[in-house]
Order: sequence, then C-alpha cells, then structure tokens
Amino acid sequence: MEFEAVIGLEVHTQLLTASKIFCGCSTRFGAPPNHHTCPVCTGMPGSLPVLNRRVVEFALRLALAVGARVNPVCVFARKHYFYPDLPKNYQISQYEAPIAEGGAIEIEVDGKRKRIGLVRIHMEEDAGKLVHDEKRPVSYVDFNRTGVPLLEIVSQPDIRSPEEAVAYLKKLRTIVRYLGICDGNMEEGSLRCDANVSVRPKGSSEFGTKVELKNMNSFRHVERALRYEIKRQIGLLLEGKEVVQETRLFDEAQGETHSMRGKEEAHDYRYFPDPDLVPVRIDEAWIERVRAELPELPDAKKGRFIEEYGLPNYDAEILTASRPLAEFFEACVKLFPHPKKVSNWLMTEVLRELNREGKEIDETSLRPEHVAELLKLVEEGVISITAAKKIFPEVYATGRSPKELVEEKGLRQESDEAALEAICREVLSENPAEVEKYRGGKKGVIGFFVGQVMKKTRGKANPKVVNQILTRLLEE
Repeated sequence: MEFEAVIGLEVHTQLLTASKIFCGCSTRFGAPPNHHTCPVCTGMPGSLPVLNRRVVEFALRLALAVGARVNPVCVFARKHYFYPDLPKNYQISQYEAPIAEGGAIEIEVDGKRKRIGLVRIHMEEDAGKLVHDEKRPVSYVDFNRTGVPLLEIVSQPDIRSPEEAVAYLKKLRTIVRYLGICDGNMEEGSLRCDANVSVRPKGSSEFGTKVELKNMNSFRHVERALRYEIKRQIGLLLEGKEVVQETRLFDEAQGETHSMRGKEEAHDYRYFPDPDLVPVRIDEAWIERVRAELPELPDAKKGRFIEEYGLPNYDAEILTASRPLAEFFEACVKLFPHPKKVSNWLMTEVLRELNREGKEIDETSLRPEHVAELLKLVEEGVISITAAKKIFPEVYATGRSPKELVEEKGLRQESDEAALEAICREVLSENPAEVEKYRGGKKGVIGFFVGQVMKKTRGKANPKVVNQILTRLLEE
C-alpha cells in the first residue's frame, strides 16, 4: 500500500519591535537572565497589559503580503496551561477572533509551483525560557523572553513532503525579512516551527491521526524530523498498529522523534477573552496605509529580475531570497550595466564569503562600488579574472578599493601590443615543431603558446590580446 504525508505547520515569528507586546521592557537578545523584566511581563498581581501598536502594524504587513483577510475586530484571549516559564499560568494569545484569516504562500519544488493555504495569523506573547543545569538536577527560569511579541502563522494541511515543508518555511522566512518584521534567525529562536504530521493511504481524502513535532531549530532539522516521523507512522500502520495522537520531540543527535506528552486540544487550554485588553478595531484607512508602505515582495521582485535584467530563473531565485542581496545587485547593475556578469560574481565569489561568515551582505564592508569597479577592471583588460578573484577576499574583508589593491600588488595586465608581439615572436621561434603542428591543422596548440607567453610575463600578459597576436602571426 502506498501512503502520503499530510503536514501542517505552525510557525512563530518573533517581531522586531524595540519593546515587548504588553509592556515597555526591551526585546534585545542576549541580555543577562531576568534583566528585561517588569511586573507586567512577570505577571505580578495588579499589573495591567497595554498593547504595543507596532505589533498590530507588523501583523497587518504580513496579512496583506500573503493575501489574508484582515478582521475588522480582533480579540485577545487567555490560553491556560501550567509550566515554570509561564509566570501568569496563562499566555495572552488570540483564538476565536484572530487579526487575520486565510491567504496563501506559493512555493516551488522540483520546478513545480504550489499554493499552501493559511488558516490564520494571530498575535501573542512569548513565554520565558528554562535553562537546565548540566551538573545538577536543577533548572533556572529566564523571563527576558516573556512578553516578547510573536505572530503565529498556521498553515492548512496542504504540505505533502518534507521538501515542501522546507520550501514553505524558507519562503515565509524570506517574506517576513523583506517586510522587516522578523530577522528569521532560527538558531536564536526568532523563527520557530511546530509541525502536525499524519499519513494516509494515497488517494484517500480522510486524515490520519496527527502527531505534533517540536524542537526543530533549523531547516535541516525540520526535514530530518518530518522524514523520520513519516517513516515511523507508515511502519506502525503496516504492522497493523495505531498511531497515537501525541506531542513528540525531535532528537537531533539521534535523528529520531521521542514521545513528550499527549497532544492537547483547544478545549484543554480553556480559552476565554482577556478582560484586561479591549478588542482591537482595524478600519480600512489603517489597512490601506499599511498596504501603501509594503515593499516589493520576493515573487514580484523575482519576476521583475527575469523580465528586466534577462536573468535565468535560478539566478533570480537566489538573488531575491534576501532583500539586502537583491538591493545590492540592483545597485551594482546601475554602476556596471551587465546584469548576468554581476549575477555570476555575486552568486560565486560574494555568496562564498557570506556563507563562510554566516552574514547578510549589508553586515559587511563590501559595497556595490567595489564589485562594479572590480568587474570594470576585468572588462577593460586591466586585470585578469584570476587576479580579480585573488584580490576579492581582501576587498570583501577590508572595504578597500580594488584599484588600490591592483596597483599595490602589481596585478595590472600587460596589454601593450608591441611589447607582447615581441614576446609572442620569441615563443614561436623557440618552438618550431609546435608551429608546424598548428599550421598542419592542430589549432589547439595555440593554448601551449599562450601558456609560454604567460610564463615569460609572469602571468601579467592580457591573454585575450596574446591570443589575437598569436593567431595573426601563425596565420601569416
């Protein structure tokens, strides 16, 4: 029997606000434990929450970007559960009246496009963090993260494979980063994902028993966890056993999922409207103001790069995956109007350095002027492409001018035709046998002559000019 997976994702994005959702405490990452706290976010008796308007603005940006329907009135609710990192013993979230519903995210896997529908987008506060002592059976609670604003994005169960799940996550990450509402850093927890997974016989329209997966903090972990869980559930069904509805944790060291607890249902949380927070009313004027401020989104930018710059689909996909990189590319093209050459350089030399350091391009000393200047030096024959690649790491690391480095390192190519012709004649006279081979039809021998000229000039001869001179002399 063939089976197929049915996957829905719940993604939490931590918003890039300066302060928390219901108080004025800082959201800055990396502070000492319990330094960014106050009576509101630690749930002290008598303290009252006040909604951060910026959180609503960010939620509207995402809702409009994915084509969701914004509800004119949304309500905050209390979600009750008991855990040491939740000081109030309830989380302020949204349930029956979220800020937005519907919408979709379009993905592409193996050249096939697919729309993944969304159920809802809602605002909520984050919980704290437990820090487990490695030497003693003791855990500590850090409340710095308590009250940090989150958007939860819940997908429809439209995802059918781990590859589609990763593509969906990457596209969502790109969108929130384009919108400037989340940095998308999964390692720091600012983009977190839970997955609901079930399997069913292929062709069936009924859903199987779903299992929730947690503790997946990278795209690779998401893919590995889903792959393992799908295989595990299929194995159970083939053995005639039942899949138990539960929450499971992904063990990244073992590459396996392990049972954590029984899966809660909505009624287990005893949701009810928060009496300390008034309903949020969103009028059309507010929605249109946010819509007018939206940037060009990834899919639109990718289409424009293909149309306007004549880039292949692959190049456009890579360049528009990051808003800073896309903007850097366009700035380079304005200075050096050869889009494909710029694209090639960015996707090889530049991305190599960025991936090595794990940085965005706007976090480096590299500027569009540096790349344009370097490519102009190659285009004009001042330096070879090999020399350009040789000095680029230093340009990237220091922000120094390529022209300065070329002069300092003596990398300027020799392009004087009279001087190069003399050396070419010398090489031909020293190798009469090879000359006869060339004139006998073995045209590939010209590569040998070019190599000899480069050797005599210590690599400084312009190979293009040398090739032209040798061809002319050999045809005389």
